[in-house]
Amino acid sequence: METTSSGSAREVEILRQNAGATHRIVKLNLEGITQEDSLIQPRPAGNCLNWVVGHLLNTYNQILPLLGQQPVMEKGALSRYARGAGPLQNSEGALALSALMAAWDLAASRVDAGLASLTPSVLDAPAPMSPRNDPNETVRSLLALVTFHQAYHAGQTGILRRMAGKEGALA
Repeated sequence: METTSSGSAREVEILRQNAGATHRIVKLNLEGITQEDSLIQPRPAGNCLNWVVGHLLNTYNQILPLLGQQPVMEKGALSRYARGAGPLQNSEGALALSALMAAWDLAASRVDAGLASLTPSVLDAPAPMSPRNDPNETVRSLLALVTFHQAYHAGQTGILRRMAGKEGALA
């Protein structure tokens, strides 16, 4: 079995810390949020909290196989939350926030386990896909993009929490 170099081990630890922080921020921002709260639409445009959480989960669900982990939901179960999907206008098509959060916890655990098992050769390997259409995308650069993406949307959950009339979750 290949071992990680100290540089790669530090990179993996940073990815794990970022993913862990994102998981905690989303959890904090969803405390006390009801299904109805999660469907409040930002105006004049944007996605509701339910969509953002589903989108975060959809992203992890897609990346889990790259990390040697099983997706937490069946393929297609989160298609309503895919990039480019229109905003949820009502409860039709929205998954229960409680189900999304349970899957979010499981996905975060699997992401952490998958990240912990990465080797330098896996990090250096060509990525199986590139959201940026970068022909030189590696697993390393893709994972850096994914952790940024997740943190970006985790920040949105704080704003959407306040739109639902809740106090900020972070002190």
